[in-house]
Amino acid sequence: MLSLDDKKALQVKGEDCFILAECFFDRPFKRPAYLFNQRGKSAGTAHLQRNLIKFNPVLYKQNQDEFLQQVVAHEVAHLITYQLFGKVRPHGREWRQVMIEVFNRPANTTHNLDIKDVIGQQFEYRCLCTSHQLTIRRHNKVLKGAEYLCKSCRGILRPSS
Repeated sequence: MLSLDDKKALQVKGEDCFILAECFFDRPFKRPAYLFNQRGKSAGTAHLQRNLIKFNPVLYKQNQDEFLQQVVAHEVAHLITYQLFGKVRPHGREWRQVMIEVFNRPANTTHNLDIKDVIGQQFEYRCLCTSHQLTIRRHNKVLKGAEYLCKSCRGILRPSS
């Protein structure tokens, strides 16, 4: 659970990003709602049609500087891009432009945060070339008949015995 100060810090950084975008594009942008209940490995997510940003409280507490320097800008850039261009590739040319030219931040599509404290139970699966760790969600889908393929060898992932 995040403190009021933590939530305020994320919202203030988000507001700073919106002000930069408004100055750069010379137009106003609708402000989002913020939630602090993102789960799993994602640091944050932008819900474009709902104009909403969700942040992962566990990862924030462990990586406050990275959130304030990169994650907030990353998610705000998604909303700015959507408000400017509509539906485009999530990390496409338009989003990269906002990250680099407006926010002066690297256009990294994923984070490198330590996720050991937010990763759920993992299940070991094997293909023709290596082993893979599947989440409980994917494991349950396999039990119901879904199949997943290895990106390298294209073999079907099977539960390890």
